[in-house]
Amino acid sequence: MVRAESFLYSSSSSSSDLRRDFELVVVYSKMAAVGASGLQMATTRPCISSSRICKASPSGLGTNLKSFHVSKLTSSSQFSSIQPLFLSSPSTLLKFDKVVTKAMSGTSEEKANSVLPIDLRGKRAFIAGIADDNGYGWAIAKSLAAAGAEILVGTWVPALNIFETSLQRGKFDESRVLPDGSLMEITKVYAMDAVYDSPEDVPEDVKTNKRYAGASNWTVQELAESVKQDFGTIDILVHSLANGPEVSKPLLEASRNGYLAAISASSYSFVSLLRHFIPIMNPGGASISLTYIASERIIPGYGGGMSSAKAALESDTRVLAFEAGRRHKIRVNTISAGPLRSRAAKAIGFIDTMIEYSVANAPLQKELLADEVGNAAAFLASPLASAVTGTVFYVDNGLHAMGVGVDSPAFKDLNIPKDDH
Repeated sequence: MVRAESFLYSSSSSSSDLRRDFELVVVYSKMAAVGASGLQMATTRPCISSSRICKASPSGLGTNLKSFHVSKLTSSSQFSSIQPLFLSSPSTLLKFDKVVTKAMSGTSEEKANSVLPIDLRGKRAFIAGIADDNGYGWAIAKSLAAAGAEILVGTWVPALNIFETSLQRGKFDESRVLPDGSLMEITKVYAMDAVYDSPEDVPEDVKTNKRYAGASNWTVQELAESVKQDFGTIDILVHSLANGPEVSKPLLEASRNGYLAAISASSYSFVSLLRHFIPIMNPGGASISLTYIASERIIPGYGGGMSSAKAALESDTRVLAFEAGRRHKIRVNTISAGPLRSRAAKAIGFIDTMIEYSVANAPLQKELLADEVGNAAAFLASPLASAVTGTVFYVDNGLHAMGVGVDSPAFKDLNIPKDDH
């Protein structure tokens, strides 16, 4: 039950009139859903003119309050901060300062000034596919760490030595800085190659390759067993890897081996990782992958089967969300991220062009930041997204919603708003 106390005011009343005309209205309305979640209710900001006071109608209250009423809700769903009303003189209009609403997770006075948090303290995340400090995987790790999660990393075997050496020598220290000024801590870095499920799948030429010399337990099966032995369980699994050896080739020119290699490394690797890690994932956990708009739109230059691999990844996300949700209570989502100047993206060869196109044509005219994708991943991994699964979550400044490129000369006479800076 929610109690709403409403006070009657008139814009022309004197202070004595205000006291005399004071009316207390108590409205009871069942708010089981809000009470259960502990989240506070949204409200419209009251507005004041010289002749009237506009109604402030609490969302979801289910009661039509008379005009000249201002409502204050008190319950587990509450305003955490309301600036006081004041009169500068008996005849002065009531002035409303900004009403600030904050979601609350409880009702104790200690939490009265808290904000809606992304709190991952006590959670452990494994991020597969980090090999440097400027890609989406790194940004996701930082956001998860900033929310309190413990970070484990899986790095492609040939890149492992360079990554660990750079980490130990402090080359990544500047990019490890978290919002509170501390440095992101990576508890452990594991060698991995998600193309191979078990040691039996590794061909002889890879086993004897010098780039794999000295590394062990790097197939997906061995990786999951190592994490289980070291830490027991995890809560968050992030797939941040892809590879298409013929990505620069048009699809019509892609070989069977190149096409299947793109599918294997970029989409089936997610299925394999989840299949092997899900036995050690705590119920209520989350798994996240990264996709791209080429899965559903034509992106010339993004070839070699990579567009097909991203489409498969998104389809698998939906099926895995059902299976993992029903069997293990694990949520599965994928983030469709816009273009980023990462080292991996630069290998495609036209990333600068894609970024320029996005800035010119997306609803939000700005370059996408890796941290924005990282923060979206932190949300999807958190209890705030406890009912979100099977979703392609777009973080691309809205580019996916566009049907045309508005920078085309065909639209030059439409006076479309644009930011030239």
